[in-house]
Amino acid sequence: MQLELGELTPEIFLKDYWQKKPLVIRQGFRNFSDLLSPEEMAGLACDEMVESRRIYKSEGEWQAEFGPFDSYEHLGESDWTLVVQALNNWLPDAEKLIQCFDFIPRWRFDDVMVSYATPGGGVGPHIDLYDVFICQGSGRRRWRVGDRGPHKQFAAHPALLHTEAFDPIIDVELLPGDILYLPPGYPHDGVTLEASMSFSVGYRTASAKDMVSALADHLIDNELACEQIEDPDRALSDQSGRVDATDLARIKTQLLNTLDEQLISEFSGRYLTSSKCELDLPEENLGFHAVDVIDMLKEQVLTRLGGLKALYFDASVKQGVFYINGEQVSLPRELVAVIPALCDNQFLSENSLAEWLSNEVFVGQLTEWVNRGFWYFEEV
Repeated sequence: MQLELGELTPEIFLKDYWQKKPLVIRQGFRNFSDLLSPEEMAGLACDEMVESRRIYKSEGEWQAEFGPFDSYEHLGESDWTLVVQALNNWLPDAEKLIQCFDFIPRWRFDDVMVSYATPGGGVGPHIDLYDVFICQGSGRRRWRVGDRGPHKQFAAHPALLHTEAFDPIIDVELLPGDILYLPPGYPHDGVTLEASMSFSVGYRTASAKDMVSALADHLIDNELACEQIEDPDRALSDQSGRVDATDLARIKTQLLNTLDEQLISEFSGRYLTSSKCELDLPEENLGFHAVDVIDMLKEQVLTRLGGLKALYFDASVKQGVFYINGEQVSLPRELVAVIPALCDNQFLSENSLAEWLSNEVFVGQLTEWVNRGFWYFEEV
């Protein structure tokens, strides 16, 4: 699978469109094939570990139901949609689609959502708070996109936040292989013209409110930032109810000093690599030994589990620190160079790891990850 941008290079896209304005990319994927069939998607939606929804109208009112689902016959032949979140957590082939957009770093990546809709199906006019590339699979879907603005939103259903009617700045019919890019804040509405599938590659960041809340939990859980404000050089005060500029500066300094680079990278690494959806991890240790891993690498590659995130920071990678699945990992200094190999690549081969396979510490750590299901063996 290859992204075809024509004269629009990734550099131009980031400069002129990313988080700025929507864009239709005709035939961004030539000969695009659905990553799975509607039947396979319905099978995923039967699993209680998979996050799924179906949206439809009943007597003119929007309805939304959460899976797992075992039947669809009662919904009829039109006007309903099935959505599965985090397809990349369950379908390895979704990685091929994600890689097409790797000019955007993975810490910004959220998930791949797949949608199957019957004619007339959709989820209603709404506004997203994330960037998304909507890649049209089989079938056709009409999309209307409005401009940013003070659009009123309302709950069409407890699980559906819709927006008021809008004038479209884009009104387009997407065919297989076409892509619609939407930045946050643009109202949009997609209605299926014939039974179709679409695959949405989403990029999200948390709000400052959510991150500050999670940071507070991190400080409490790890008993950090416990120092008290000190003011041994306090001046005489004759207004007991006043917080003067000097005191406010002390408070601000105390807070800002807490947020040093090490703390922020440590917290952010854990936060950004935590999966919001279930991962397909084994319930028990898989029981591989180090010698097994070495032998199997001679004929197979290690594939990172779908949905598993691994990141490193410029500020701490030289100390051997990186983050995986919400955990901080510290490797010895002699293994620093392996961290980009682990985090930047979805696949690990004997050749790519050759420099470190004689290091017992690394092979032991790699074996632990394999036993936990973070990487799994796959035939070349």
